[in-house]
Amino acid sequence: MGVMTDVALESQIGRWRGFVERHRAISTSDADEMEDHLRGRISDLVASGLTDDEAFLVAVKRMGSVDAISREFAREHSERLWKQLVLVPAEQGERTRVPRRELVVVLALAVCAGAVLEVALRVGLDAGAFARNAAVLVLPFLASYFAWKRRVTVGVAAVLMGAFVATASAVNAFPLAPGGATEIIVAIHAPIVLWFVVGLAYVGGEWRSHRRRMDFIRFTGEWVVYLTLLALGGGVLIGLTVGAFTALGTDMEWVIEEWVLPFGVPGAVIVAAWLVEAKQGVVENIAPVLTRVFTPLTIVMLLVLLVAFALDGNLVDVDRTLLILMDLILVVVLGLLLYSISARDPLDPPDLFDRLQLILVASALAVDLVMLTAMLTRIAEFGVSPNKAVALGLNLVLFANLAWSGRVQIGFLRGRRRFEAVELWQTRYLPVFGGWAALVVLVVPPLFDFV
Repeated sequence: MGVMTDVALESQIGRWRGFVERHRAISTSDADEMEDHLRGRISDLVASGLTDDEAFLVAVKRMGSVDAISREFAREHSERLWKQLVLVPAEQGERTRVPRRELVVVLALAVCAGAVLEVALRVGLDAGAFARNAAVLVLPFLASYFAWKRRVTVGVAAVLMGAFVATASAVNAFPLAPGGATEIIVAIHAPIVLWFVVGLAYVGGEWRSHRRRMDFIRFTGEWVVYLTLLALGGGVLIGLTVGAFTALGTDMEWVIEEWVLPFGVPGAVIVAAWLVEAKQGVVENIAPVLTRVFTPLTIVMLLVLLVAFALDGNLVDVDRTLLILMDLILVVVLGLLLYSISARDPLDPPDLFDRLQLILVASALAVDLVMLTAMLTRIAEFGVSPNKAVALGLNLVLFANLAWSGRVQIGFLRGRRRFEAVELWQTRYLPVFGGWAALVVLVVPPLFDFV
């Protein structure tokens, strides 16, 4: 019983610390100091006769009386944690606002990223070279934002810089055939590699921390939500502007193509990250809802696809485009699974949605098995190619993740495992995806003679 109590207390403290660290004004060292202060108060309260849960609630409440961040945490989690306690009122005149300096830094980095992209277009890079280098040109500025915000050490900054330089060298040093399969493969996987480099900056160099890895998973899902909203809003605004000028007899498409998009796209990438950091509470209400809506819909889609494959019965002649689309669907399934896990309260008992997730994993495993069979059949019939090799490897990586995910999910539903086991599996497996993408960028092109 004592072990379970300790685990529950550590989970509560971890959730509190995660909230504090996501606050825009708190550094890692500040969070360490606040956690030490909280733990000291909890120890004193436990020694006075309170239970762990009571001590945690009272300690955070008392910290709230002297610290606006803790009070904000208490207020946002009042329904779940503070039902039996009376929250202290906010101090008169208390306000939270985004520091102007951070906004200036974000805008400056967005403009610099746009300027670099504009220069790359002006120097006459062909479409293939531009596609290979787009992430190399933009994502260093996003990593710089997090490195500045997290106040990373010189060593971490050196690792970040080295990773970007190494990736840039690899995508440009290889004699890739223009428009060839390996060039397309590198253009797709280089951004994935660099996104994990951004993740290293996001966690402030604490990549060994499973909690920080889960924070990065959460950030990625929220960033996708905000980037999509910005893209949709920007697309509507551009469409209206072009339509208005066209009605006036003025052609504005060249302005959009040569100036607005080169600055707008990288700017949206960086601004979306800043919005996640600055407006965390809003997205936390949106993204979990999206996962709960799309999880059952995705299950239905996967089951329909399985029925279609069973009725067709011919895996050799499966269209290559369909195989690519199925891989994308499996990646979306993994994204739903990861973000559902990151948004779930680990202390809650299993519910209907957890069972739906198990059905989602089982359906995805069945589809993945069909894809693996189709790819192996095609390779045996027509030989191996860069695209087939990469697709086969991706399906194996996904299959391993989904298979073990199903195993730990079953254990959780049966009460044999705590939910932390589900989280730990995903955070431990996360580097495998980055390693696979790096392997594809560095090994696949020379293995297939850069065709």
